[in-house]
Amino acid sequence: MKVSAGEPLREGLLFCTPEPEEAFMDDLFTPIAKRAAPLADRMRPEKLSDFIGQEHIVGEGKLLRRAIMTDTLQSSIFYGPPGCGKTTLAHIIAATTHSAFEKLNAVTDGVKELREVIARAETRLKLHGQPTYLLLDECHRWSKAQSDAILPALESGVLRFIGSTTENPMVAMTGAILSRCRVFEFRALSAEHVKTALLRALSDAEKGLGGMGVIAEEAALDHIARVANGDIRTALNALELAALTTPRGADGTIRITQEIAADSIQRKITLCGEDEYYDMLSAFCKSLRGSDADAAMYWFSRLIRAGVDPRLIARRLIAHASEDVGLANPQAMVQAVAAASALQFVGLPEAKLPLAQAIIYICESAKSNSVVMAIERAAKDADETFDDPVPLHLKDAHYAGAEKLGRGRDYKYPHDYPGHYVEQQYLPDNLVGRVYYEPSDQGSEKAIRDIRQKRAKHQAGPKT
Repeated sequence: MKVSAGEPLREGLLFCTPEPEEAFMDDLFTPIAKRAAPLADRMRPEKLSDFIGQEHIVGEGKLLRRAIMTDTLQSSIFYGPPGCGKTTLAHIIAATTHSAFEKLNAVTDGVKELREVIARAETRLKLHGQPTYLLLDECHRWSKAQSDAILPALESGVLRFIGSTTENPMVAMTGAILSRCRVFEFRALSAEHVKTALLRALSDAEKGLGGMGVIAEEAALDHIARVANGDIRTALNALELAALTTPRGADGTIRITQEIAADSIQRKITLCGEDEYYDMLSAFCKSLRGSDADAAMYWFSRLIRAGVDPRLIARRLIAHASEDVGLANPQAMVQAVAAASALQFVGLPEAKLPLAQAIIYICESAKSNSVVMAIERAAKDADETFDDPVPLHLKDAHYAGAEKLGRGRDYKYPHDYPGHYVEQQYLPDNLVGRVYYEPSDQGSEKAIRDIRQKRAKHQAGPKT
């Protein structure tokens, strides 16, 4: 029963507002809903000690672990591939810190839903002193207006934001959000990490498959763990599908063989041992780099005959077209991408021809690793040097009033100069003179090197 406004409480009686009937029904049916949830959701770890992987950020003594244990974690962005534990860790953080937990999705939820979350968070903080974590899935999909709407709540401490994304937040998210968040990069889990999750699910009688009498062959678990490619959710879904669709044997048990596992995760069994598979893949890649087309064709044929996903071959070709050929022959990338596209359109066995063509082309091309060296050097400076601002003459100046701020002033338009080139500063002040890309003397890069040398002579001017 409810107490009307201004109605005095009768002595000896406690008047209160009972929980709504809907809340009672939720409590009643919550256990049933949990049992009906997919295995991947039921097996989601609830304690930090049960969390699998990401030792580089949540291992003993690491910053993120210390922040969680001391309840000092502020707004953060979790960035990494699917199924590596981003959402799971966010749930653990909320449980470990005894905070409230709200969840939104940037694809389906907008400013209206965000304001409702902020209002609830303000109420908790004022009445109970309880902080609120907001997990925003696909946070890179938020618009600038949505991002701006959350800024006051972050600055005032009403919300502790955890953004979850598979896209690079440095590129996909607004600077205002990034400046208020710490970015933690998650890595793809290893096959051993995934296998640990599978074994837990098989032994857990309460939340997993432990009460079903499921027996999985070691080879079956190894296959699922390897093919899942670091995604625990995919692996657990495949294991559950195998358990639910396999009839019981005469002894009452459900036996999951390697063939059943392969069918459940929709990937053919590789007809070779795991070590041999990685060794052959290594030999293929090194043959590409070593310009031995005959060896590369042989290992390619062996891998295909063993049942390896041909998309893996296509991905390696694209990677090596930049890593080992690069600008020594830019057409290598065109060949590799065209072969990958052909594989998507026609499939095997026809796609073996364009794949073989790309393999031979990459092997016979001039080689250079200058592209990979350039990105490594630039990434090292981006990570280790102070973030100097963009020079004023390079800043965006397309909007009204930009000139008054000095934006774009004194910028030299290269096409107005002889040779469509003019010397000016493009790097920030603290990195002026830094060289990342050094063209080799191989193939097309030799011409690039010659052009650079001519520019350098022009900059130096005539000798006096």
